[in-house]
Amino acid sequence: MIKVHGYAAQQAKALLYPYTFERRNPSDNDVVIDIQYCGVCHTDIHQVNDEWGGSSTYPMVPGHEITGIVTAVGAKVERYKLDDRVGVGCFVDSCRKCNPCHEGLEQYCVEGPNLTYNGVEKDGKTRTQGGYSNKIVVDENYVLQIPDNLPMDRAPPLLCAGVTMYSPLIHWKAGPGKRVGIVGLGGLGHMGVKIAHALQAEVSVLSHSDKKRDEAKKMGADKFYNTSSDTDSLRNLEGYFDLIINTLSVEIDWNRYLNLLALDGTMVVVGIPEKETLLGASSLINPRRNLQVLLLVESGRLRRCLISVINLTLPAT
Repeated sequence: MIKVHGYAAQQAKALLYPYTFERRNPSDNDVVIDIQYCGVCHTDIHQVNDEWGGSSTYPMVPGHEITGIVTAVGAKVERYKLDDRVGVGCFVDSCRKCNPCHEGLEQYCVEGPNLTYNGVEKDGKTRTQGGYSNKIVVDENYVLQIPDNLPMDRAPPLLCAGVTMYSPLIHWKAGPGKRVGIVGLGGLGHMGVKIAHALQAEVSVLSHSDKKRDEAKKMGADKFYNTSSDTDSLRNLEGYFDLIINTLSVEIDWNRYLNLLALDGTMVVVGIPEKETLLGASSLINPRRNLQVLLLVESGRLRRCLISVINLTLPAT
């Protein structure tokens, strides 16, 4: 076993303190990674605070936006070699037998993907621990190459927030002539605005206050709407957007935003509220609108995201 040092929460809502634990020795297909950087995702806060239905287990070492250097490889590893720059995202394995896995959609694994932390490894009993630590052992199929021209300290947010926004923008063909609305300007929203702008879509930010108006414009937003005070403007936006991405993890009236979609428009929900959200069918039926919920992102699309963002002209922060 490999001795690892990290930071863990011992119970819900607890502070993180130094914690020593063990990871498995690498098998034939495993890669051992010395962790250099790990992003702080809002999911980490939700999980540490046990805000998603009592699913959290402790001790918990959070972190699923990991970059590091390969220090050892198993005998059958083909994709990576010593000193490679690599990353690890939201999950580290899956059943590999079901149809979604065979189609490269491991996040929809029938048995459930093995999450990077607050999950269980393939043995069915060992708890997974995340990137707030100095080493991790992962099967090569769930490891990602970090391109040489992407700084290691800038890459981690792409492994969760970045690809979470990149995926729906690409899937629903955001680009010239498309009107995209981003609800919320937190970590996810920042990424969404930058990528949508780089794809040359018209980007609007919908936020509950004016505090981030200037920030949104610097990131590439064409328009900014205060959802608390711009009620007349929002009324005029009914039927306006081709795509809305709701990044909020708090309860809001989804119907209000669905009404802003054009014919065949789609609202994608990427934030997970703690409580259930009421939804009126009429918001979807009349103008043939769509509501989608995005669950993580497959490894293949994450690889494409890391390559694509280098070639996009993203606004500076």
